[in-house]
Amino acid sequence: RDGKQWIDDLEARERDRTGIDSLKVGYNSVHGYYIEVTNPNLESVPDDYQRRQTLKNSERFVTPELKEREDQIVGAEERADEREYELFCDVRREIADEVERVQGLADALATLDALVSLATAAAQYDYCRPEILERDGSQTLEIEGGRHPVVERTQESFVPNDARFASDRRLAVITGPNMSGKSTYMRQVAQIVLLAQVGSFVPASAARLTPVDRIFTRVGASDDIAGGRSTFMVEMDELATILREADEHSLVLLDEVGRGTSTADGMAIAQAITEHLHDQVGATTLFATHHHPLTELADDLAAAFTLHFDVDQEDGEVVFHHEITPGAATGSYGVEVATAAGVPENVVERSRELVAASDDDESTTDSSEDTDADAAPEPNEVTQSPATADGGDVPTDVAAELRALDLAHLTPVEALTELDRLKQLLEE
Repeated sequence: RDGKQWIDDLEARERDRTGIDSLKVGYNSVHGYYIEVTNPNLESVPDDYQRRQTLKNSERFVTPELKEREDQIVGAEERADEREYELFCDVRREIADEVERVQGLADALATLDALVSLATAAAQYDYCRPEILERDGSQTLEIEGGRHPVVERTQESFVPNDARFASDRRLAVITGPNMSGKSTYMRQVAQIVLLAQVGSFVPASAARLTPVDRIFTRVGASDDIAGGRSTFMVEMDELATILREADEHSLVLLDEVGRGTSTADGMAIAQAITEHLHDQVGATTLFATHHHPLTELADDLAAAFTLHFDVDQEDGEVVFHHEITPGAATGSYGVEVATAAGVPENVVERSRELVAASDDDESTTDSSEDTDADAAPEPNEVTQSPATADGGDVPTDVAAELRALDLAHLTPVEALTELDRLKQLLEE
């Protein structure tokens, strides 16, 4: 501080002595301190000024007094840096001698900080105290008015939902359109369980649960380019881990399993996994899917049940209520969601045509199944294949695949992908 004041005083003194109002004292790392005088005032420079640097519009000078003071200031800064480092080393050595106590204090403060944060959230956002039940061989997970602790803070309003699981009601097959709330619902159940087991209040009106040993999740879709694994392979690897390690005390979340492969394969894999989790593992499971036939498993698996997020259509637009309801969804509304997302109108219209064609095929199939068995062709009878646009017959295998497509439950992109694949088969 004294060095800076001395420089300011020198600048004022030299301006008075030379009569040069624009004179200034500056510093750079190459030339050190200097006195700068603009070219029009060079005639007023005193004889004791020593030229140090020439610039386009000015000259820089130094005086013996300024040079001496520069040595003192720079030397003082170096000594200050050295002293600062010495003090730092002293503190470091003292802390090293007490490292265990310091780390213990840091851990205690971290724990206290986390607990205060949880308590603050509980008080501000109306969390409840969960009831943790003893393990007695049964499973219980009951949540009334559960909320997602993060999503509810980012929305103007949030729709609470209940969750009820028990030993004889432990596998939920959840259906509903995209954006209806399936993924948020599953995540909030897992987060409420996790918060309860770390000793926190939870975002719900009430909660009772038996402790779980682990929470397994298979959500999202991402590949592993560096590891050479496709999205589907990543999904299967994670599912394999879940099926190996989960047990009856685990909580399992599965979101749209099997979407990385063909519709038939994906649904078969999803059903087999669902049956294994129900029959062999016995874990509390939330399974969100767009494969609506999987909802029929609730009729065959004793501890399985269905839930869905319903929507309404008003003036051609989808209205999401984000409210969980017993039973299976009646439709996927994929085309409507695509419209809301801004998919080009021509693609949307083509998707509607494909869905309508699929519905007609299903209706025709249902009618034919109701006819008398005598009207059916004999096993060796040749039946006519559908015709192509140019009058040729559609190959039997392509026709069979086309009829088997469940377009009502495909997303628009999946429907277009299947259409392109079948078109390529016809061209071949």
